[in-house]
Amino acid sequence: MKRSEHFKLRPLWTTALLSLCAVFSVHSFAALSPVQQAAKERGITLYNQYKPAENELRIAAEAGDSEAQFYLGESLRRKNRHMTAEAQEWLETSAKQGNLYAMVRLSRNRYGLCTVIGNCTKGQKSPEEWLEKAYELASAKAENNDAEALYILYWITVDDLPFLVKSAEAGFPLAQYWLAKSYINGEGFFWLPWQRSQEVERWFKASAENGNPKAMIEYAIILHENRGDMAEVRHWIEEAAKTGYQNGVAHLAGEYAHTPSLFGFPRDLVKAYGLTSLLLVLDGGGGTLRFTQRDIEKLSAQMTPEQIEQGKAFALEWQTAYPRPISFFPMRLDPLDSLF
Repeated sequence: MKRSEHFKLRPLWTTALLSLCAVFSVHSFAALSPVQQAAKERGITLYNQYKPAENELRIAAEAGDSEAQFYLGESLRRKNRHMTAEAQEWLETSAKQGNLYAMVRLSRNRYGLCTVIGNCTKGQKSPEEWLEKAYELASAKAENNDAEALYILYWITVDDLPFLVKSAEAGFPLAQYWLAKSYINGEGFFWLPWQRSQEVERWFKASAENGNPKAMIEYAIILHENRGDMAEVRHWIEEAAKTGYQNGVAHLAGEYAHTPSLFGFPRDLVKAYGLTSLLLVLDGGGGTLRFTQRDIEKLSAQMTPEQIEQGKAFALEWQTAYPRPISFFPMRLDPLDSLF
């Protein structure tokens, strides 16, 4: 019996999902020229903003970069809402270079829209074979305590929580975040209820300290609810915004606008306007643009023309100090991916 018969894809989360970023790992083997590298980075930025990214990603993908090949395949698949022949070709090209995310994506094709409408492209391997290959490669890496491989095993196996715990303990930020979320959702066993909440806080904090902006927001909320340490709460809200995370920037802008202020930030319409204006770049998918435009209008109605200009200047200063692009940071292994 094949090993793949002993495991299956992780079931969908039943709670509301946060998209997670893909900034904690790199699967890239080709040596790119400066122009190709710049195109790749631009392409990933556009992908993370739910904008068309194929033209930029194709430059690095055609140069042999496996990470760009993965993102190009995903961009094409998402644009068409199902696995097209070209999307599958790029994902298979990436997978053949050892990209585990591409392998898992290909293994999930059996649950996609193309299966329903009966036009799936015949690939070089079947979805089951890609799942088997992903499991074998991730397992080999996990034997050396590869934190990211353990995280990937969590998403592709039934026996998921032990892998997630090991990945979190090895320091992988996304695993730490999802372990906290798993405990919130009732997974794991604890003798006493307060032990569960302790572990939730512990892992959100660890993930936040390792640079995960979504964990920063979660940890700030826990601090506010449990201890009311406003100085530390404000620190983590600001840190989340500095990463370029859309929800972090929106949180900080709302605090300065007092709409409302939950964490004791002083009212500052200039900063609120500047931060909110940064979110106007998210004019592709994601559904946030109309809310941003509404907030800009509300702020403008309370400000003088001079203050508005100051707000625009503050936005430029912020971008100079914290140049990471505004991003939704979508997950590469999103449970909802199996829907199309």
